[in-house]
Amino acid sequence: MSASPVKPTAPPGTRPTVTEREARRVAEAAREQGWRKPSFAKELFLGRFRLDLIHPHPLPPAEDAQRGEEFLAKLRDFCETKIDAARIEREARIPDEIVNGLKELGALGMKIDTKYGGLGLTQVYYNKALALVGSANPALGALLSAHQSIGVPQPLKLFGTQEQKDEFLPRCARTDISAFLLTEPDVGSDPARLATSAVPDGDDYVLDGVKLWTTNGVVADLLVVMARVPKSEGHKGGITAFVVETASEGVTVEHRNAFMGLRGLENGVTRLHQVRVPAANRIGPEGAGLKIALTTLNTGRLSLPAMCVGAGKWCLKIAREWSGVREQWGRPVALHEAVGSKISFIAATTFALEAVLDLSSQMADENRNDIRIEAALAKLYGSEMAWLMADELVQIRGGRGFETAESLAARGERAVPAEQVLRDLRINRIFEGSTEIMHLLIAREAVDAHLSVAGDLIDPEKSLPDKARAGANAGVFYAKWLPKLVTGAGQLPRSYSEFKHDADLSPHLRYVERSARKLARSTFYAMSRWQGRMETKQGFLGRIVDIGAELFAMSAACVRAELLRSQGQNGREAYQLADVFCRQARVRVEELFGRLWTNTDDVDRAVVKGVLAGAYTWLEEGVVDLSGEGPWIADATPGPSEQENVHRPIR
Repeated sequence: MSASPVKPTAPPGTRPTVTEREARRVAEAAREQGWRKPSFAKELFLGRFRLDLIHPHPLPPAEDAQRGEEFLAKLRDFCETKIDAARIEREARIPDEIVNGLKELGALGMKIDTKYGGLGLTQVYYNKALALVGSANPALGALLSAHQSIGVPQPLKLFGTQEQKDEFLPRCARTDISAFLLTEPDVGSDPARLATSAVPDGDDYVLDGVKLWTTNGVVADLLVVMARVPKSEGHKGGITAFVVETASEGVTVEHRNAFMGLRGLENGVTRLHQVRVPAANRIGPEGAGLKIALTTLNTGRLSLPAMCVGAGKWCLKIAREWSGVREQWGRPVALHEAVGSKISFIAATTFALEAVLDLSSQMADENRNDIRIEAALAKLYGSEMAWLMADELVQIRGGRGFETAESLAARGERAVPAEQVLRDLRINRIFEGSTEIMHLLIAREAVDAHLSVAGDLIDPEKSLPDKARAGANAGVFYAKWLPKLVTGAGQLPRSYSEFKHDADLSPHLRYVERSARKLARSTFYAMSRWQGRMETKQGFLGRIVDIGAELFAMSAACVRAELLRSQGQNGREAYQLADVFCRQARVRVEELFGRLWTNTDDVDRAVVKGVLAGAYTWLEEGVVDLSGEGPWIADATPGPSEQENVHRPIR
């Protein structure tokens, strides 16, 4: 085994030069190409309302539920008696004793199989646990989620060798915290430009690069690192995943980042300089790193809506308690329509978010359906709606909503951290794929059937014979598909009558069926109109996805209401909440359909070009810029660290 230093293959500070087409090609190659299992959401975007894929609502086996409930009881006691959330917020750090207490409970191994020392919880109960911990302190929820949803355990579970599982999973289950390192100072959602290198050297790879926003990175014992292996003889090359020991020589945590919210988050900047990693620590083959990352995120993304559900439940509790005692003009503020409508929105949306989360999670556990779109929709919809609910709670609380919990307590009132919850939730619209990126990711999956049969027609690199074959295939596909978008069960007045009980949910399901066909027709029309330029119409694609998200949430809410009714668990109230949510969602869907074709997208693009050209700099006059000096993007030149290592493992 060689121990000599290995030089990076590119000059220091340079990044791969990547065209737009090449970047898309990298992203496309990382996608899971096939659809081997049915997908409710995929069918929905194709205009086919497959209620049979989600109803009756799937349920966990009794033994899984019992094991999950027993752990939740222990976790609740720990959260209520051991976690001082105000201290974490005040000191911007999670005390070591809290992390060690969670380790003793087995919380690091919630998703790890029992044969490796984990708890072996289902996705459903893992999410319930995250919602519970996240309600106690969101930074704790983020620590557990980053460790298990995207850190070492999940990629090893899906792609690791038996030797890797035997070596690392027992450590992750009980003692070692893990982190996921993909983002770089100049690389976010465009991984084709990833610059961290992994140069083969004997039985090792030598890693060089800088990683940004490494959640858990400051305290992590193990890292999943994405790095680019150069193509050479015997090496396919490409972006590749590695398990790296944080204690390895050359690994330096250079900075602990501070944020608007999640003040206890152990998120940092990690530099790797000539870090030797055994080839045995490579996860999967060379070049499979992005596919591993995306596949891991298929279910990993469900951790974020789990904490969003927890936040929604807390917002509802505070809104109910506060608006019942606060009086204006002789009666509680809840009875004033302007406030009452906000409370109704919070209640109905929390019900729907939990319905989306539990349905997606149970489908993940059963592994009967492909849930890549459902999980992405849950993350997108959960993060956006939770932020709105928290914002409405701050408004309901008025000046007290803007005041910190510490200040409220100091003057003798209940310490309600409404403003903190708003700050903490904001990152969820960015974490693990921003809303804008999620729109594009989901849109790509939603039009996959179209691109599979007609993609070559709009690809400028395809030959005329290729286009001719694509045209023939497309003709066959659309001749069968388009007529099915004309009529359906949504036009039959007695369809879905099994959902007519305390409230009548059948009209909402008929609306979903009709709207799914309308959505598919709109997508087809847009593809016919814009063809190759479709991918640039991000405003249109975003609205298409948002409509699909609302329709998915409506479906999940109705199915959950019927499940609760059939089990005798608050069925009447569940039907009422589902009915109200669907009515609210239908208003939003109608607005989105209208904005598909009546919008300001074209003039917005013109203004943007003017802004970038400096045409409106006069509008910026009359203010003081407090942003200070320095580069927009920090230097990430490979090399030895010149800063103190702030890594602090928790023992």
